[in-house]
Amino acid sequence: MARTTGSTGVKTKETIRKAAIKRIYQHGFEAMKLRDLADDVGIQAGSLYNYIKYKEDFLYSLLKEVLVELLDGLAKDLEGPETPLAALEAFVAFHLRWHTARREEVFIGNMELRSLSGPHLNEIVRLRETYERKLRDILEWGNKEKIWRVRDPKVTTYAVIAMLTGVCNWYRPRGRLSQDEIIEIYRELVLQGIGLIKK
Repeated sequence: MARTTGSTGVKTKETIRKAAIKRIYQHGFEAMKLRDLADDVGIQAGSLYNYIKYKEDFLYSLLKEVLVELLDGLAKDLEGPETPLAALEAFVAFHLRWHTARREEVFIGNMELRSLSGPHLNEIVRLRETYERKLRDILEWGNKEKIWRVRDPKVTTYAVIAMLTGVCNWYRPRGRLSQDEIIEIYRELVLQGIGLIKK
């Protein structure tokens, strides 16, 4: 892809980010060569080092940006709901919409944690746990209000998030079901799981 005349550093950085996401998604982080990435973007390999000095630093920055966006988006969607049930439904809808729209980043985030080390890994795990805690808080809120009885909110949080995130493995934008239909199906599954809807 040829670099456009007069492109700014910000535009180039974003182009590099998108090209790197595609390459990591297709080939894996360890297999990504910076020279190949430079070719994808249409710049000299030496110029790429102005944006990426170390591969792991780049992966860390990418995953952190994605998680911060995820947390910010969830916070906005949870501002309105005033009951545990409404908050749970908002969480399910947000998680599915965000993850079906960002499947490549989600895949990288789940598969490439192994490529991080030390403080980088610890920070990304902390952000993921912050997201998980949002759902756990909702489940504990529902227990407190006696809306449902979830025996182990922590384990249930892991189970619900794993189920919701699994949509990335098969969802296609032009598939048989619309996004809203998928959200409704998963909403029912989650509510069945916590005993609010009888099978």
